[in-house]
Amino acid sequence: MSLNIYNTLSGNKEPFEPFEPGKVKMYVCGPTVYDSCHIGHARSVVVFDVIVRYLRAIGYDTTYIRNFTDVDDKIINRANDLGITLKELSEKYIDEFNEDMDALNVRRPDFAPKATEHIDQIIDVIKRLIEKGHAYQVNGDVYYSVNSFEGYGKLSGRKLEDMEAGARVDIDEKKNNPFDFALWKSAKPDEPSWDSPWGEGRPGWHIECSAMGREFLGETFDIHGGGKDLIFPHHENEIAQSEAAFGKQFVRYWVHNGFVNINQEKMSKSLGNFKMIKDVIMKYHPEAVRLFLLSNHYRSPIDFNDKSMDESSAGLDKIYTLLLRVEKSIGSAKDIEPANIYEKFCEAMDDDFNTARGIGIIFDSVRSINRMLDKNTAGALDDNLSVEEKKEIGSAHADILRIGNVLGIITESPEAYFNKKKETALEDKSVDAEMIEEMIKKRFEARKAKDFETADSIRDKLDSLNITLEDSPEGTIWKVKE
Repeated sequence: MSLNIYNTLSGNKEPFEPFEPGKVKMYVCGPTVYDSCHIGHARSVVVFDVIVRYLRAIGYDTTYIRNFTDVDDKIINRANDLGITLKELSEKYIDEFNEDMDALNVRRPDFAPKATEHIDQIIDVIKRLIEKGHAYQVNGDVYYSVNSFEGYGKLSGRKLEDMEAGARVDIDEKKNNPFDFALWKSAKPDEPSWDSPWGEGRPGWHIECSAMGREFLGETFDIHGGGKDLIFPHHENEIAQSEAAFGKQFVRYWVHNGFVNINQEKMSKSLGNFKMIKDVIMKYHPEAVRLFLLSNHYRSPIDFNDKSMDESSAGLDKIYTLLLRVEKSIGSAKDIEPANIYEKFCEAMDDDFNTARGIGIIFDSVRSINRMLDKNTAGALDDNLSVEEKKEIGSAHADILRIGNVLGIITESPEAYFNKKKETALEDKSVDAEMIEEMIKKRFEARKAKDFETADSIRDKLDSLNITLEDSPEGTIWKVKE
């Protein structure tokens, strides 16, 4: 099966055919850097991180751009309120964004351009639009004329005449049409500004992505991504600007991820339910956060709540527990040929990057391998498993690791993963690890002596301390309840 992608522009899944065979050029809208990033930002960044990982895994030479909007009304107002410069504020939150995404195992894009570093390119595009009759200037401001572009509304499915008829927008006498949007804003007191043919000023929001996309990827590129909230007006305006300026298709495939809700409510500042990434990863392992964010199809909404996060944490534990069992039984799977699990995963990903189905394939494999390992009741693998079964287990192990590399999870050794979780949890709950190990040892001796009453009482005591035990032929693993 070849890769098929849902294209917002057509409203259909389409076979993926890049503009240049074997190469993919991809641009994703990054954050406006005036505050800490929340879990909604994380979903978009993680989704497109996985898309890039998969494109590269199946052989595409992929160039990935994700920008920073570092000049904007919100940034200017926040900087003025704090009494610092625009650059000081934006750099602070760019650094914080990178720290958050590094913690979530997000790979850096090939380029992360900033709007303020591409003023010349922005001015060049605006000049082209004015020359071609798609933009006009009024007292130092430059506006894009939406009536001049016949295809306006083709991405969002909105018709300009319907929008105009039902318009509830503030009347701006400088605009020819209420839906015309600013390409260049004339300088105001206490705002940063740059020289331009129209006087001192700064760029509007929409124009920066058209200019930087062209600078790094050319006048036509393959994939443009972002959250669904960007379809209109941001991405609609990008199409209008770029196609009017350069006379060719701007983007071949438009990809948009769904929203993150909080306890079935829309995340909003008015509700006070914003979940900042830095706070979430203090409570949950970053890989559990990734697993949660990828557990629904990227175009569907996803609900962040304690139950969902606990389920993701437990699921991640199951994967690492299985890997630990395999490694204790047959060692590392580095030199074992992969099985067909990875092929099934690729089939899921080829169907519009269906990570939810891909994750389901991992858990199906975990259950299957655990059943095979459970045959080893005597504690020695050679007693009960055939050579073919051992080969199948090793191949499945290799495939799970390969899938994990695409999803950005299971990047640690099982021992390191569980030790880290224990250390963090024990610090929080003030439990003595040596005491727990000693109790587990006494329980093992009691079970060996068939003193099941003592063994059960030890388990109950550990349970009261929020310690759970998982017995297997390879030994007992203990975990701290979250």
